[in-house]
Amino acid sequence: MTPTARSGSTAGAAGLVVFGLFAQEIGAAVAVLVFPRTGPAGMVLLRLFFSALFLMALSRPTLRGITRANWIAALLFGVSIGVMNLLFYAALASIPLGAAVTFEILGPLVLSVVLARRAAAWVWALLAAVGVGMLGSGGFAHLTVPGVLFALGAGAMWAAYILASRRVGAAFSGLQGLAIAMAFGTVLALPIGIGQAGAAVLDPVVLALGALVALFSSTVPYAVELLALRRMPAAAFSVLIALAPAVATLTGAVLLAQHVGWLESAGVALVVVAAMGALRSPSR
Repeated sequence: MTPTARSGSTAGAAGLVVFGLFAQEIGAAVAVLVFPRTGPAGMVLLRLFFSALFLMALSRPTLRGITRANWIAALLFGVSIGVMNLLFYAALASIPLGAAVTFEILGPLVLSVVLARRAAAWVWALLAAVGVGMLGSGGFAHLTVPGVLFALGAGAMWAAYILASRRVGAAFSGLQGLAIAMAFGTVLALPIGIGQAGAAVLDPVVLALGALVALFSSTVPYAVELLALRRMPAAAFSVLIALAPAVATLTGAVLLAQHVGWLESAGVALVVVAAMGALRSPSR
């Protein structure tokens, strides 16, 4: 491949990643709009259910021959997916989208810093702490303690998701492990989602919106990530993923009228820079 062709391929892959980020946050914004009818847990149930259906149709996993250890790995992966989504959507119910994603990305950031095992990596953690402090001091419109705690919990589960995904990725081929894990996550969310949403989850309009959220928040982002990782370095991919708080803040402002001031915007920018630095730093 010529340098020009390689550059074009990388640029196209970067465009795919950014598209996936916007799709994910648009899906989250749609979910927020449906909360009055389903509640956060009800929407999580619909998202996981339809995501599992889509992934099962795409991967058609073979269940025969799966070892006990691999079943346990898929189960733990599914638990991390289910709990992460329940906590994140609970956060969205009480704090703005941009703030929720900013706090959530601290989970992978801290994981990267810890795995790096280098003193210099803690500079990124300090920078992120300053950014979070700016979010809090600026108020970020309507921050609440429960909302922040839910988002931080979602971030911790995101870190667990990353660790679990490595095990599942090695144990299963293609999307099979993710499909099985998503089914486990659906079972986990079932009693909580039904308890909160009740019969609303059977409403045709709500079902259609749930399928849309699953498509935008799970299926499309994961598909474009797979395509992008084949065409660009992992370090560059991590830097683009770190743009998630900025994309979420912009999406929240446009679709949910969750406008932020200059101090909050600067705080988001610092967290983005810290995430870029931490996520691209190689671990030992």
